[in-house]
Amino acid sequence: MDILDLKSNMLFKGSKLLLILCLVAGLSACKSSQKATEQNSEEITETSDADDKLEELFWARQDSARMNFTEADAEFMTGMIAHHAQALIMSRLAPENNAGSQIQVLAARIINAQKDEIKSMQKWLRDREQPVPEVHIEGLNLMIHGLGDDHMKMDHTNMAGMLSPAQLKELSEAKGQEFDRLYLKYMIDHHKGAVTMVEKLFSTDGAAQDEGAFRLATDIQVDQKTEIARMQLMLDEMTASK
Repeated sequence: MDILDLKSNMLFKGSKLLLILCLVAGLSACKSSQKATEQNSEEITETSDADDKLEELFWARQDSARMNFTEADAEFMTGMIAHHAQALIMSRLAPENNAGSQIQVLAARIINAQKDEIKSMQKWLRDREQPVPEVHIEGLNLMIHGLGDDHMKMDHTNMAGMLSPAQLKELSEAKGQEFDRLYLKYMIDHHKGAVTMVEKLFSTDGAAQDEGAFRLATDIQVDQKTEIARMQLMLDEMTASK
């Protein structure tokens, strides 16, 4: 074998060895990559499982928190729904009884706000698996359904600020400026009654610890006090102009 053949043979063997080494390295890299992929997949699965457990724990605590309420909280929601419903009766009279433009705007605002709060209180009761009062209004008559026969017989006019049937009738028969004056007078008293109900709730041991109950009661208190001040100013201006 001449030198040229020897070099060729050695080059061939070297190339063959290099190819083998590359294949071995490639297989090793593939195995390492596969192992890393499997490890990453396991880590992702573990992370996902941990996230699922945290989410389950979060919702379990939310459910537990929702059930952390008192009988006073539920009674407040039930009573305030009926209280708000009478404000709807009063306010619906404004356009029918030729109220002034300011009173009609005020009445419309009260209707929208108290309807929304009624829905929020109904949802609060529903979420806590409590009886949910459904409001039915026919003229000046307020009917509360969904609470059983005993509650249907309750006299809602004994709540703070609620108008008597005679006062409602008086308001319904007033027209124009006389309606405006009576509406402001009676709605101020009505709102003050709602504030009294909130204060009674807050003074009851253990009540309003539920976040939803506290927030709803606080919102009602703030809104009613703000409107009392606004209506008192309107009433004072109306009295001064006479």
